[in-house]
Amino acid sequence: MAETGFLFCCDPLRPRRTDPEFTREAAAARQAGARISLIDHDALLAGDVGSAVDRVPRDSGSYRYRGWMVPSGRYAELELALADRGCSLRTGGADYRAAHELPGWYEVFEELTPRTVWRPLSPGEALPGADVWAGLAQDLGSGPGIVKDFVKSRKHEWDEACFVPELADRDRLASVIRRFVELQEDSLAGGVVLRAFEPFVPGGEARVWWVDGEPVRVTAHPDTPDLLSAPRLDAVGEAVRTLGCGWVTTDLALREDGVWRVVEVGDGQVSGLPAGDDGGSLFGLLLGP
Repeated sequence: MAETGFLFCCDPLRPRRTDPEFTREAAAARQAGARISLIDHDALLAGDVGSAVDRVPRDSGSYRYRGWMVPSGRYAELELALADRGCSLRTGGADYRAAHELPGWYEVFEELTPRTVWRPLSPGEALPGADVWAGLAQDLGSGPGIVKDFVKSRKHEWDEACFVPELADRDRLASVIRRFVELQEDSLAGGVVLRAFEPFVPGGEARVWWVDGEPVRVTAHPDTPDLLSAPRLDAVGEAVRTLGCGWVTTDLALREDGVWRVVEVGDGQVSGLPAGDDGGSLFGLLLGP
């Protein structure tokens, strides 16, 4: 069987070239011996999946995607479109959703991550009232909390759309959720998530890259590229192997009491590297048949 190739996003202005954000990574993948094909991320998000994959050679084998985030539904469409061209994705749609969306990985990591509840909500759907959110938050008890969706938060709008000083304050909770949903607009992923707030050491965060259940790289988190930590990984590794997805990332943060906590799990195909990091040997480790 041929070795796995990589699907990179094309440059929206020059579609025969790699998106500039991923040029260095594509070069590193080529240096590792990988074949490279391009897909049109904008067309994929717009639902024109046929156009999105028309530069992928037919019957060219299996691929790993490497690019911008893709909603799980669109990723499933990408998988089908590639199958119609005689190609495949090493990470299937079910595994992508499991690693990419919090409800898919939370149960496996429950003891290692802040307590969490969620409620599905689609973009444009009428926002439930304060009573609904207050009822949801009851499972977390009192204290501060975080609002996000199944994939991302609005941490750069911390006070207005992310942090809730007291989850029992129903009006403040509803206000933060309302603003979060407004800002997410059509990019709202899956629904609204409430997480118990845990105090972490500033800068004590790391992103761990796992391939087939083994930690192959530890990098700085993209938000703090100059700070590299060395987290304990034994319990996290057990959870990653239980999740069973081939290429995932875990973001770990050091809590103020000295305990490492999982703050996010992600699919490795859409997880960011620190600025200037081209992936190094990572692509070579992902080339197997």
